[in-house]
Amino acid sequence: MLDNYRQTAVSEAAVLAPVAAPSPPLPAGEGGADPFVAIRKALLEEYKEPRPAPWIVGYSGGKDSTLVAHLVFEMLMDLPPSDCQREVHILANDTLVESPLVMQHIEASVGEIDHAARAFRLPVVARITRPEIEQSFWVNLIGRGYPSPNSNFRWCTDRMKIRPTTHYIKTQVDAAGRVILLLGVRRSESAARSASVRRYDNENGDRLNRHNDVPGCWVFRPIVELSTDDVWEFLALNDPPWGGSHAKLISLYRNASGGDCPVVTQKSDAPSCGGSTSSRFGCWTCTVVQKDRSLEGFVEAGFEEFGPLLEFRDWLASIRNDKHRRQARRRDGRITVTKSGTLVPGPYTIETRVEIFERLLDLQQKTGRMLITEDEERLIRDIWAADLDAAFEDKPMNIRVIGENAKAA
Repeated sequence: MLDNYRQTAVSEAAVLAPVAAPSPPLPAGEGGADPFVAIRKALLEEYKEPRPAPWIVGYSGGKDSTLVAHLVFEMLMDLPPSDCQREVHILANDTLVESPLVMQHIEASVGEIDHAARAFRLPVVARITRPEIEQSFWVNLIGRGYPSPNSNFRWCTDRMKIRPTTHYIKTQVDAAGRVILLLGVRRSESAARSASVRRYDNENGDRLNRHNDVPGCWVFRPIVELSTDDVWEFLALNDPPWGGSHAKLISLYRNASGGDCPVVTQKSDAPSCGGSTSSRFGCWTCTVVQKDRSLEGFVEAGFEEFGPLLEFRDWLASIRNDKHRRQARRRDGRITVTKSGTLVPGPYTIETRVEIFERLLDLQQKTGRMLITEDEERLIRDIWAADLDAAFEDKPMNIRVIGENAKAA
């Protein structure tokens, strides 16, 4: 009976797993045929190192970061209390415009982790970071008129993901002098991810790399050599140590046919958030992708209430490059042109910002979901008032000329 269950679970995991490049062979060592033996050994050895550095597990709620959190929590439960001396932070991020189903899963799982950690008296802290209101998606888009993000002007990742997460990490560095950031990145995840991982390969075999942008932060990638099949098989056959099961996570992937938008803590990793043709789990407002496949998947799976969100997102993408909706001057007052004399437009006009705002409020009422907070609304109106006052000021002409191939908004 158990063998039949295992075979069914493994088969289902294989079906759910997205197509990926073949996994490189696992390094020879004590792990043998089971790569998780070596991973568990590495986690335990690193945790027992005489360093005062707390661990921070980057948790996106997707399969890879869930696996890392699972293995770390499991390791702590197996240790005697006297050996659980280093604090572990399970750190998630809410951009405030996350895909609703994904955010529900993250909040629920973070709550379960935090509850179980207190019940078992483990040194685990589960937290969700959020951007400052001044840097939220709607304040920048509707308030300041930033055009919706694209591959050339991806202003969202830094403001909404990197800054809140980095601030939390720096706070822990200030308190402890050093932290170790555990990330669920894998070499076989994609060609781009493989190239990114290669930058951090250590020829001397060290587990840790210095973080590019955060002094005092060291990065540990414990599952880097696992294949997608390895990850799905483990999650299908092992319930999380904090209770419940991974069934909800598996269901999310089944319904969305997507991938998780990973924890991003430095700008060099930003392209992993979104792509040209498909969408990972992430912001429902994401216009970096041409089509939001994950949100479309949720709608096709029966979550019809997300249809209006998808339509709104598609409308935002459609108006982005309408020159009649953009101002000539940028927010710094300059006018930007290419060498051939082509105008590079600035932010959205006040009229377009008002239209987006009104459509968003209508969408909020239609869906019954809070899509924008009252604090954001107040700040947006304050920015509009300041912009209208500035529009009447007599400003000197300030023209900037850029190359034809320069990235522009």
